[in-house]
Amino acid sequence: MSKLSKQFFPKIGNIQFEGPQSRNPLAFRHYNPDEVVEGRSMKEHLRFAVVYWHTMRGTGGDMFGWGTADRPWQTGEGTVKEAISRARAMFEFTAKLGAPFYCWHDRDVAPHGRTLTESHRNFDTVAAELKKLQADSGIRLLWGTAQNFVHPRYLHGAATSCNADVFCFAAAQVKKAMEWTHELGGAGYVFWGGREGYSTLLNTDMRREMDHLGRFMHMAVDYKKKLGFKGPFFIEPKPKEPTRHQYDSDAAACLNFLREYDLLPHFQLNIEVNHAWLAGKTMEHELEVAGAAGALGSIDANMGDYFLGWDTDQFPTDLYLTTQTMLRILKYGGLTDGGVNFDAKVRRESFELDDLFIAHIAGMDAFARGLKAAAAIRADGRIDAFVKNRYRSWDSGIGAKIEAGKATFADCEKHALKLGEVTGLESGRQELLESILNEYI
Repeated sequence: MSKLSKQFFPKIGNIQFEGPQSRNPLAFRHYNPDEVVEGRSMKEHLRFAVVYWHTMRGTGGDMFGWGTADRPWQTGEGTVKEAISRARAMFEFTAKLGAPFYCWHDRDVAPHGRTLTESHRNFDTVAAELKKLQADSGIRLLWGTAQNFVHPRYLHGAATSCNADVFCFAAAQVKKAMEWTHELGGAGYVFWGGREGYSTLLNTDMRREMDHLGRFMHMAVDYKKKLGFKGPFFIEPKPKEPTRHQYDSDAAACLNFLREYDLLPHFQLNIEVNHAWLAGKTMEHELEVAGAAGALGSIDANMGDYFLGWDTDQFPTDLYLTTQTMLRILKYGGLTDGGVNFDAKVRRESFELDDLFIAHIAGMDAFARGLKAAAAIRADGRIDAFVKNRYRSWDSGIGAKIEAGKATFADCEKHALKLGEVTGLESGRQELLESILNEYI
């Protein structure tokens, strides 16, 4: 921390673990990075990351009002000089919080230029500063991505645009973002299809757009190999916003797309809580779909508001959410190249600088409690034993024969005729299992 700027948060020191009895809002009560759970430290399990866009660029503005946030690094200049100052604020914040990773969109790091050449030059300058800050702090890049949705050129999409010139501009932007992700030692690279979808089928050739998106991803795979980048690609599902329908609508749709275009070996999924809710799914469902396919890579940690049908990106403080999230993640071996990325923003009314720390601390503590509860549930074993016993008829006899692919319809008919009728059905005991979950929350 000694080489990093200390000018933006001078009244706040490094956040420490003080234990459950602490009433200090600027201390961890449950996240102890060195505490070992299921053979790994909390820091290794959770791999927390701070995002550039909400944390450094968010102002609290919305469609009904100006920004409210106190952000001394946001001078409104829109210059490379301001961007470098913002980078220093980012690393001061992340270091004091004790998060090991951060994430960025390219255009949140450095300003748009009047031309692609100028945009590249701006990004090169600020990314070189990021490299120095990483070396000084030990903070690592979890993943980078390209912001191919804000600029007016992307009003019809990027890789799925009806205009081939836009496709090429998007490809050039992703190429540069991949280069810097590789140079900065990023653990992975994310594709979020901000406007890869449609608002009406009346003006859309969906088959052609999907083919273009598949071709775009294959170009990215080819360039990844050329770069020698070893980290995974992540796709992040979201069903809507800003388009009416986005092609990466949920985990199952993403997996179907990847299989159809022969891309699955190169991609994992980055699952976000709020996006799962918008798709009418739970976070644990989306994680299970990804995990069962061997494609669970990373998560964006936030939550929505049950009374608001849009992407509110609130900090995750629901212990049922974090516990069930960590149950799925632990089931599938934990996070390796991915992490728990706080794609979340403080509320418009929470405008003071220390609110940024308080919000992240609350989310980190919630995930620490979720991790410990999930590990305790797994150690208890009653839920796993119940599930295993529930499917015991598949472990021998006709069930085992079906699973092995050795049974025919005729075999099933013969077995059913011999039975006469199915007997011995058992209760699913949902309420019992939920009560066991409650024991650990």
